[in-house]
Amino acid sequence: MPGNSIGNFFRLTTFGESHGSAIGGIIDGCPAGIVWDEKFIQSELNRRRPGTNQASSPRQEPDQIEILSGIFEGKTSGQPIAFLIRNLDQNSEDYKQSEHLVRPGHADYTWKQRYGLFDPRGGGRASARETVARVAAGAIAKLYLKKFDVFFSAYVAAIGPIELPETEKTWHSPQAIDADPLRCPHRETSLKMQELLAKSISERDTVGGV
Repeated sequence: MPGNSIGNFFRLTTFGESHGSAIGGIIDGCPAGIVWDEKFIQSELNRRRPGTNQASSPRQEPDQIEILSGIFEGKTSGQPIAFLIRNLDQNSEDYKQSEHLVRPGHADYTWKQRYGLFDPRGGGRASARETVARVAAGAIAKLYLKKFDVFFSAYVAAIGPIELPETEKTWHSPQAIDADPLRCPHRETSLKMQELLAKSISERDTVGGV
């Protein structure tokens, strides 16, 4: 299938399924000589990890990165960086009752229309689980971009119809973002989001966000 690779100069190709043995990636184009900071990479993966609040999947994964190639004596070697992140908390039996049903809000229908089949076990490749490889690669890119004083501010700006005020859609420090359980840097908005999520959970419903 197309769409497994993103980027040009710094190119990531991901592989694996939600209920496969692992999710992984191969990075081409990462310069040599970048000091390898696995503690920082793990901290980025920990921020993404599910099961940390009511808004995320209850799935519990340690998300420990395993480096297969591209690192030598504590620095990037300039060769392709290959990595794995094992899937340790998945139960395909949970999907037995719905394995022949296409679920609303998922890619089951479009996947079946395009490829003639779909993986009902958590959505296969069309699962948010695949993003763990993107976070790992993004963390590696951040190690390089630090040299140029390039930093990022990413937070939850909307859940359902509840949205941050326009004046708050600006730079926020990582500390301010991570201090909130939903990573929304505006307390009043976050409380409204939490109320909406509690209501959706009680109604066994889901709601999207930005």
